[in-house]
Amino acid sequence: MLRVVIIGYGTMFTNLIAGAFDANCNIVGVLRYEMTKYSPLIRKIKDCICPSLDYNYIKSYNLPELHTKSVNSAEFKKALLKLNPDIILVGSWGEKISKEIYSLPKIAAINAHPSLLPKYRGPNPYFWVIKNAEKTTGVSFHLLDKSYDTGAILAQEEIKIYPSDTGKTLKERTVLTARGVVCELLKDLSEDIIIPLTQNEEKASYYSYPKDLCLHFNKTAEENYAKIRAIHDWGKTYFFHEKNSFYVRYEGAEVIENETKYTKIGTVVNTIPEKDMIDILCGDNKVLRIKIEHSKKILKPFTKNYIKTTIPIGTSLID
Repeated sequence: MLRVVIIGYGTMFTNLIAGAFDANCNIVGVLRYEMTKYSPLIRKIKDCICPSLDYNYIKSYNLPELHTKSVNSAEFKKALLKLNPDIILVGSWGEKISKEIYSLPKIAAINAHPSLLPKYRGPNPYFWVIKNAEKTTGVSFHLLDKSYDTGAILAQEEIKIYPSDTGKTLKERTVLTARGVVCELLKDLSEDIIIPLTQNEEKASYYSYPKDLCLHFNKTAEENYAKIRAIHDWGKTYFFHEKNSFYVRYEGAEVIENETKYTKIGTVVNTIPEKDMIDILCGDNKVLRIKIEHSKKILKPFTKNYIKTTIPIGTSLID
């Protein structure tokens, strides 16, 4: 029975735990990212008042929880030496893990990355594959090495991206897929030798965390709609009108044909104030319908009135 230590946070972390259980592994320790993010006092208060998914999952299965301020600390190294794991599994983590740590397990330290490596290395592939209109993505399990997401691949599975997918729905399917893949991978590692596949650097791409969430109406309606879907539900896209900024909600967003008289890109061709909605003509002569809210909380309740009085049909949203 493989001795496994699992570190991470969120649904990838909990699904790796579930996959290890499915493979009948002995989970000898788990480390949630909250251990490194908060002081012991703040974490205890948070665990009592507003426990996270990770905390509830760990407690429900009575898993042995590790305590450390950093995955690269002497404290964590000492704990690993005592636990003597065969495998370390990583399911989302905010620190770069040192060679001193990832070299400790008897078999391997393995990271779960939500893309088909070597494509879409980096912190949020869910966003980028939707924004870039990819048809497929996947999940990859690879060996940890000195760089991010560059280690040799042990297992991969492709995942279809649907036109209706958001970052949220794609992540939900990906982590469930990861559970099944890691289960089979752990079974294989306990019974046989797996030859890692070196990543092809000629096909590699890296994307950092998304920063430009502003809609650009000179681009196509589909491109803007993809950005709205891609960031849901971690954040919101936005646009500016005069000195005001407005968040765009995913709910209600859609691309429709331009059946109006307007031809100038960036024009508000229709408004639906009672639903906080406006229609904007984009660069492909299609219309992007969006539900908006004022970015300032104090002005959010007055969004309907703002649309009625300040964004009439014919308004240009491009300077």
